[in-house]
Amino acid sequence: EFRGSGREQRLVKDLLTHSAGYPAVVDFHRKDNKFGERFFSQNSLRTKNLLLTGVPFVAGRNVKHLYSDIDYMLLGVLVERISGMALDTYVESQIYQPLGLTHTVYNPLQKGFLSSQIAATEINGNTRGGRIEFENIRTDVLQGEVHDEKAFYALGGVAGHAGLFSTAGDLSVLMQVLLNGGGYDNKQIFTAQVLEQFTNSQASDETYGLGWRRAGHQARKWHFGPYASPRAFGHTGWTGTVTVIDPEYDLAIVLLTNARHTPIEGSQENYQFVGKRFETGKYGSIISLIYESILNH
Repeated sequence: EFRGSGREQRLVKDLLTHSAGYPAVVDFHRKDNKFGERFFSQNSLRTKNLLLTGVPFVAGRNVKHLYSDIDYMLLGVLVERISGMALDTYVESQIYQPLGLTHTVYNPLQKGFLSSQIAATEINGNTRGGRIEFENIRTDVLQGEVHDEKAFYALGGVAGHAGLFSTAGDLSVLMQVLLNGGGYDNKQIFTAQVLEQFTNSQASDETYGLGWRRAGHQARKWHFGPYASPRAFGHTGWTGTVTVIDPEYDLAIVLLTNARHTPIEGSQENYQFVGKRFETGKYGSIISLIYESILNH
């Protein structure tokens, strides 16, 4: 399926390091997306077909790192093709359930959870306070549904780049898996060698692992703060979440904020969520406080 226009030359590694040359986003959920109405899709099967055969490259392979949701969306489709399972079925049955995690799922409202159990995100659906309109747009408070428009409208809430819900308790187990070298209790999810492969720096940019971002030599202080070791790795989430795993200190930090559950200020074209001005929305400053409290004691 994944053929033509240079797709055959792209490797999984290219997707994991955002160096395949894909655009940052394709707004499948909007007819007026910048790639044309041909790329409009609010149907999962159509969207996956577009991902595999249609999305154009905007740069050559390994020319530069450009963070792209398309990369992770394709990785989600790849998991489905290899495993023969839907992405949510695979990760829940093969990773989360064996670890005893009962609150890490896609589409929680379809799996017995109540919206009251879940932190809300945007106050007025996906409208950015009435600034945006498109077909079937949600306008009520988003709570228990993935905020990301491409994941919700174009992929039914299950995507490689967005849509996963969890709790601090479940995430603490996943963080321990990473600190333990791939296992927890009597369950081995992956080997220490696999973890090392994914968290080692890539020659082209020390802040990139495979899928993970790395602290490097203080190149990403806004994420990791100034105290993280060069071995630290982690990732951020658009709604206000962040992870830092630092093997040097046997330390893992998870922030689960809902920075998007705040009013939106600014003009029609230039606006931001008020929550991004909070210290919790800046990641690194809070991460630094945690490091300081541990390193100073």
